[in-house]
Amino acid sequence: MVGVFALAVAATTQAAPTTAPTPHAAMVRDPNEKVCEYVPLIGSRLAKKRICATRAEWAQRRLQDRQDAEYIQKGITTATCTAAKTNGTSTC
Repeated sequence: MVGVFALAVAATTQAAPTTAPTPHAAMVRDPNEKVCEYVPLIGSRLAKKRICATRAEWAQRRLQDRQDAEYIQKGITTATCTAAKTNGTSTC
């Protein structure tokens, strides 16, 4: 009885060969496909503007926005002290 149990456990613990799943054709997105998004207008809580661009253009725009934000953040942290001088020394 123990031998049958050990054989069954050994048979189930062997790793079955696995293959990497191939992407389904519907899951792969065409970078040239036109996509429209509604973008909020600055200065208004309700107004939105519809902008259409390809997926590649949207990706490039998001990358540029991210890089611009990082550039601004780095500029804030590395800015020189321009505070008013007190008793001949600058205070930051």
